[in-house]
Amino acid sequence: MKNEKPNAELVWKQLEDQLAPRLRLSLIERTVYAHLLRHSRLEGKLRLRFSIRWLARNIRLSTGPVREAVRRLVAQGALRLVQRSKAGHVVEVRLPEEIRPERLNGIESRAAAREDGASADAAINIEEADFLQNTTLRKAIHARERGQCFYCMRRTSTAV
Repeated sequence: MKNEKPNAELVWKQLEDQLAPRLRLSLIERTVYAHLLRHSRLEGKLRLRFSIRWLARNIRLSTGPVREAVRRLVAQGALRLVQRSKAGHVVEVRLPEEIRPERLNGIESRAAAREDGASADAAINIEEADFLQNTTLRKAIHARERGQCFYCMRRTSTAV
């Protein structure tokens, strides 16, 4: 990804004309996205560290609706959650042109993966595979569990 400032006028037009109607963003979600976009990509930064309290205070809302808006924006792909901790969230705010137009369902994504040749990993012998030593297998488990610990359901990073 480039680390340069995008054209703010073009980004704003894409946000209002294309992204908001396509993702059916509420007023709070639009405000949260716009504020995060302004403090990250429009200033030339790829990542932004923030707390929900900081964000809520800046847009003059309570923390509950702001937290829900951030979660929904992450689920829709407008934000990429890099890390979440007690210190705050680290996100990559995607520009409207970088957000995929529609999500594929499970059947379509598996078919697309087969076409790309990703089914070559299916030939691994599960009995002999060491999932802790092989990084691709470890990442596959992390992706399957959607970044959550199996036991306590806390979010884990790929490094853990």
